[in-house]
Amino acid sequence: MADLIPLAQAHCLPRHGHDHRLTDASIRELLPQLPGWELTEQGHALSRSFTFPDYYRTMSFVNALAHVANAENHHPDLSVHYDRCVVRWSTHDVGGLSENDFICAAKADALAGL
Repeated sequence: MADLIPLAQAHCLPRHGHDHRLTDASIRELLPQLPGWELTEQGHALSRSFTFPDYYRTMSFVNALAHVANAENHHPDLSVHYDRCVVRWSTHDVGGLSENDFICAAKADALAGL
């Protein structure tokens, strides 16, 4: 469980149905563990922009994040640019944010060296 170990070391579990959507209180508890991430879409998604010195490093991050997302079976929406990548997490099957979004956001930070 992510509350027992650091988010970046936790693993995603299948989340289906509104029962797995995080409450506002749970989101407020988890968000401070992810500096730089912000709530978007009326609190239904987490988003962050990662900047890099060039396209090669941006794509290296994108490819590493794709590997992590595949391993966790939880996939972000990405907006890829020359020197940055905007990452957006949300759990469509629960209609908002789940613990998986926070776990994967922490893993993205770890990939970026944050």
